[in-house]
Order: sequence, then C-alpha cells, then structure tokens
Amino acid sequence: NDRRNMATLAAALKGYDAKHETKAADATEIRLCAQVPPIAKLDSKSLSNLSSCEKLSLSTNAIDRMQSLAGMKALRILSLGRNNIKKVEKLDDVASTLEQLWMSYNQIASLDGLSSLVNLHTLYMSNNKVASFSELDKLASLPKLRDVLFVGNPMYDALADKGEARLRVLKHLPNVTKIDGEMVKPSEIEAAKALAD
Repeated sequence: NDRRNMATLAAALKGYDAKHETKAADATEIRLCAQVPPIAKLDSKSLSNLSSCEKLSLSTNAIDRMQSLAGMKALRILSLGRNNIKKVEKLDDVASTLEQLWMSYNQIASLDGLSSLVNLHTLYMSNNKVASFSELDKLASLPKLRDVLFVGNPMYDALADKGEARLRVLKHLPNVTKIDGEMVKPSEIEAAKALAD
C-alpha cells in the first residue's frame, strides 16, 4: 500500500465532525470503518479527545500499530479487525473499562498485552498468526473472559477437526462459555479436562 494514499485518525475524525451533529469528542459510538483513503495511523492525541466514546470501530483500514488510549475513560468495545496490526499493546489505560476487543484479520502472533483487561469478556482474534495453543495461557488470568474466537489461526491447522480445536481452547481457558461462535457443551468441558497436557 502506498502511504501517500493513507489517512490519519486525526483527519478521519475531522471528517466525522463535519458529517455528524454530535462531535466525536462527545459521541458514545464512533464508527470509522473502511475509510477512503484508509486510516493508516492512530495517534494518542486524537484518541485522548474521545472521552465519551464507549464503542470505537476502526475496522477495515490499514492501521499497523495500536496507540495509547489514555483519556478514553468510557471505552467498552474496541473494534480493530481487518487491519495490519502485528502486536496487541497499549491497552493499560482502558484495562478497567474494556469489555470487548475485536481484532480478527490482523497479523497478531502473540497474545501478550491482554493480561491487564480485568473486565474483558469477549475477544475476537480469528484469522491472525497465533501458532500455539500455549499462547492462550496468557489469557487464563482474565476473570470475565467468556466468548473467544480463534478460528483461522495456524494453531488450528495441525488438528483433525474443529471439535478438537475447541477442546484445546477449553483446556487452556476452562471458564469460557462460547468458542468460535458456538456455546460450550458440558460434554466438551469433561473431554477438555481429560486431554493430556
């Protein structure tokens, strides 16, 4: 992608303000998905002005790295799917409020950067580069995590079927109630416990 044909978040927010009655700084939901030109760069200054925002949707752009979310004290849902993000980072400022993180279709190989999200209950991380089920251990300390999406990651490739992948996820994250869009069955809980380490 040619960087000259990319936008910044600051420019996209200016466009948002021009089109909406409620300014971005006061909006509870901001949706800047599939922008033309795509947003390539986030900046913490622009993000810090979004103090009322509860849901920020920036999916289907060309964002390559996360930035500090300091000042976004109301943020509950962050959607960054279909970007070029390689690393989950800089979420500490929203650790107490963030409930859902949508990161599918990126380039993420590690599940570092999530351990502080004490209220996170939904994590969508499908179609990334997570190669090992042991990465899921980094999420085991999240007390409220219940709904996860990991299908399309390399860690699924070596397994015979989707059922086995679900059991592996459950082995590492025994408290989740929904895996890859389907509720966990009691029989799966028992089968996961029986899996060898």
